[in-house]
Amino acid sequence: MNKKLKDYILEIIREKDIILSERKEALEHLSSFIKGKVTNDETVNLNFICTHNSRRSHLCQVWAATAIAYYKINNINTFSGGTEATAFNPRAVAALERAGFNIKNPGGDNPKYAISINEQEAPMVCFSKTWDDQVNPTKNLIAVMTCADAEKNCPFIPGADLRIPIKYVDPKESDGTAKESSTYDERCRQIAREMFYLASQLI
Repeated sequence: MNKKLKDYILEIIREKDIILSERKEALEHLSSFIKGKVTNDETVNLNFICTHNSRRSHLCQVWAATAIAYYKINNINTFSGGTEATAFNPRAVAALERAGFNIKNPGGDNPKYAISINEQEAPMVCFSKTWDDQVNPTKNLIAVMTCADAEKNCPFIPGADLRIPIKYVDPKESDGTAKESSTYDERCRQIAREMFYLASQLI
């Protein structure tokens, strides 16, 4: 793991006390459910779902995977999807790069970004897809709804052992404004902070 990403992680771990109590309760409920599965040696597949699978769901997938790797937790996999497919928004990708991730963009209308934590592990491949895309799991599934629209438009997720809303404000509200980068950085950091708090409850 490069120094920039490592320093970022150490900072957000120290920020756990600024997570709102009601959000901590939701994260602890999720962690308790996950822990019960992992304790029984079951595999857990976290699928983070938002409308377009372009911003929040990807940020959650990447940071949850990073936190799981950081704490060396086994039997947990992370995925993401949307109620429709678009593309992983380059503004969200840029926020992850500013946090310290190494990211390769192969180009195309819906690029399959390769996101690396370190050189020893295979990169995460992130691209926009629907929640029920063939690359996403159908068993041992926990559906985490990251936006209100997905929560409303996906009333039922087949195969989900748990469906839980952990919603984030969409950073696209600042697209094209002077606050664009800072808004994406803020949302990226909030999600990183909360995914690390979630993972910390599993050790």
